[in-house]
Amino acid sequence: MGLARLLLVGFVLLVLGSRALVRGNAELEALMEIKASLDPENKVLTSWTGNGDPCGGSFDGVACNEHQKVANISLQGKGLSGKVPPAMAQLKCLSGLYLHYNYLTGEIPREISRLTELTDLYLDVNNLTGSIPSEIGSMASLQVLQLCYNQLNGTIPPQIGSLKKLSVLALQHNKLSGDIHGLANLQTLKRLVLGFNGFNGTFPVEIAKIPELQTLDVQNNSLSGFVPAALKKLERFNYQNNPGLCGSGFPSLRNCNNFDPNLHPNGVNPIVLIPRTPDVKTHCNQSHCSNPSKLPQAALVAGIVSVTVTLVGAGLLTFYRYRRGKQKIGSTADASDGRLSTDQSKDLYSRSASPLVCLEYSSGWDPLDDGRCGNGLSLQAPRYTLEEVESATQYFSEVNLLGRSTFLSVYKGILRDGTLVAIRSINVTSCKSEEVDFVNGLNLVTSLRHENLIRLRGVCCSKGRGECFLVYDFAPKGTLSQYLDLEDRSIQVLDWSTRVSIIKGIAEGIGYLHNGEGSKPAVVHQNISAEKILIDQQLNPLIMDSGLPKLLADDVIYSALKTSAAMGYMAPEYITTGRFTEKSDVFAYGVIIFQILSGKRLLSSSMRSAAECCSSENFIDSNLKGNFTEPEAAILGKIALRCTSELPDNRPTIFRVIEELNDWCVKCR
Repeated sequence: MGLARLLLVGFVLLVLGSRALVRGNAELEALMEIKASLDPENKVLTSWTGNGDPCGGSFDGVACNEHQKVANISLQGKGLSGKVPPAMAQLKCLSGLYLHYNYLTGEIPREISRLTELTDLYLDVNNLTGSIPSEIGSMASLQVLQLCYNQLNGTIPPQIGSLKKLSVLALQHNKLSGDIHGLANLQTLKRLVLGFNGFNGTFPVEIAKIPELQTLDVQNNSLSGFVPAALKKLERFNYQNNPGLCGSGFPSLRNCNNFDPNLHPNGVNPIVLIPRTPDVKTHCNQSHCSNPSKLPQAALVAGIVSVTVTLVGAGLLTFYRYRRGKQKIGSTADASDGRLSTDQSKDLYSRSASPLVCLEYSSGWDPLDDGRCGNGLSLQAPRYTLEEVESATQYFSEVNLLGRSTFLSVYKGILRDGTLVAIRSINVTSCKSEEVDFVNGLNLVTSLRHENLIRLRGVCCSKGRGECFLVYDFAPKGTLSQYLDLEDRSIQVLDWSTRVSIIKGIAEGIGYLHNGEGSKPAVVHQNISAEKILIDQQLNPLIMDSGLPKLLADDVIYSALKTSAAMGYMAPEYITTGRFTEKSDVFAYGVIIFQILSGKRLLSSSMRSAAECCSSENFIDSNLKGNFTEPEAAILGKIALRCTSELPDNRPTIFRVIEELNDWCVKCR
């Protein structure tokens, strides 16, 4: 009996294992079909192979659940140029599908509605066409539906209003049309973004009753009618460029009046309709009748007008009560059915395997109230939303990555108005732990304005992502370090006048930092280097990271200084005092002067000796081929020597350096 039981158990395990293998093969086959459709030229998904293991970590962008089933496909910003395949429906356990920021074409397959466990569907920023499949309305688990920035047309299927768990619906920048009344049934919405389409009809006032709505964007459509004042409480409400809208208390909305033709989709105000009678001629105007001889009819018209004027107040009240009753019926019918409580919702998001679970798109470190930070601090920096940062960087695509260190990443970005920017991502664990210190640091960085400092355009801090993004102007010519030790022949050799101009510009920028005037305190940069000097289109120098230590935790600052110390920028006294002063910035500046003059990153003792002896040919970049001014080279060499003196008291202030640079000597001292 024991042997028989063992054989039976073995047989069962064999059968179960074979079934699991069949199911695994079925998903693998589906993935290979999906690959062929998404990446027809096999340029991106090369890691997806027919003999590979989708759950073994080798399939780029594929994540599995604890049952070894594909749960997430994250291929945002990969440059995919194919189509979304119907085979996607074969991945029955898929909970997150992230295909945004690609170049996908074709229509959204209706088969996608078979993904009954899908919570997040991101197909935005592609080139998708056709209409929104009505079948999506049957995806009961769906929480995020992002289809914005495509070429979708048609109307919003009424079935979408049946999605009881939907938190985010983003359809902006398409070619959609029709009315949006059905969306008022989505009682779990937090973000509803419909801007830049062709939606028309009256504005659904029931939307104001959606309990957790935070963002509503209907700008640039053709909506008309009354906008409820309750929408003023939203964190973000964009309604511009809908000429037919009216309301009270909104800065750019005209006030409604009782005879406003835009309060009704047919251009007629139902409040002032006069009932027709068989005896009234409909071709009469307000001032006279075309047939004045019929006095009984004229008297009847006058009587009706008189009664209407007398009873208009009662009519308004009756209509208002009627509309309120209709609103209550329409907005509460299914309000509680199938909804998640706030705590349940948070628990669901925390357990999700999705890498993009943040739904708040908050513009502040914590949810802000009218631009105010916690503890009553005012954040002065202009702010961007997470959506704008994601859009600018194509969801932080590796293609746009400019650089990465242990505590931050820098991405090239394009804002929606076409402006090039550099976006620095800093993890919350690298920032000051006290919100007061962090906000004060942001305000300081924002206040720094000089032609030789890179300009901070704004910030975006997302509690959900745990990151803060600093949005700077973009410097197209890279960093100063790229022009040192030239090996890349595609990078131009800086001529002498440009080098002198860069040296002067850096000094002016440091001088601005060190000069505490007005409400601006004196700022010590602490980490000036060739890597921290950006070059703009006109080859002007721009110092970056000014004031950044005011945002960062101490251990992060110390870690970043290791590189500076290794490259020779660290002033000698820092080793003994552990303090930065204005003279430590001057020391680093002297090192940069030597680098610019010599064209080399690392300095040598022979270079200093040549500068001391005014032997310009021995410390000036040979790539200049002798095209430099010897007196100026000698003066700059002397300034560099004094700035890099071992003793801080022997170094000049940056203001003294600026005076000397502006008053050239005619001979070497």
